[in-house]
Amino acid sequence: MDSEMILVVDDQQEIREPIRRRLEIEGYQVRTAADGMEALEAFTLRRPAVVVLDVSMPNLDGLAVCRRIRAGSSVPILLLSAKAEESDVVVGLELGADDYLTKPFKINELLARIRALLRRANSEPARKQETEGQLRAGPIMLDTKRREVSRGGQAVPLTPVEFRLLSALLERPGEVLSREMLLDQVWGYDGYDLGLVNTHVKRLRAKLEKDPANPEVVLTVRGFGYKIAA
Repeated sequence: MDSEMILVVDDQQEIREPIRRRLEIEGYQVRTAADGMEALEAFTLRRPAVVVLDVSMPNLDGLAVCRRIRAGSSVPILLLSAKAEESDVVVGLELGADDYLTKPFKINELLARIRALLRRANSEPARKQETEGQLRAGPIMLDTKRREVSRGGQAVPLTPVEFRLLSALLERPGEVLSREMLLDQVWGYDGYDLGLVNTHVKRLRAKLEKDPANPEVVLTVRGFGYKIAA
């Protein structure tokens, strides 16, 4: 039985409580919070394995909570948002959130994504050891040991997800990786939101390419996926 603790943060009880009940049925320990300050207190009291975090909350919103958590922790964060908050989701991903779900959503999809985030988090230490070293493509250098990326010797700050995405591409230079393959390798998902890959590739190019509209490192292979220029 799973014993990981999940922190669920949402100011709407009609959303928060059904999630809590389902997760407990699945064997998880669950803490809930109705606002941002309560969420940070719960997070400090006991570090959860995954944070499910609503974007729009009074006083301290989900983006502020995400920023504070990311300042000292790499715990997986899954954002919940309404369609009208899509621009906030982009900000949340830039702050280091791992994934998002748009309301309304199916509880089974939320559960599947939580499981995938847990699998990825639990396998991360072993993966770090397997890939320890430096990966290069043109002016881009990724140091897997130091978890650093640079372009032409200049440091480039990446979120944890962007780092894993770039690492996945650099490990197989010249090879085309489909969006489905990247979802599986980077997020641990089996064919969910392919747009998640597109969003992160776009943000990766904005940080790494001289001209993001005409990329020279992270290339699109239309109808197939993405690859690193050999």
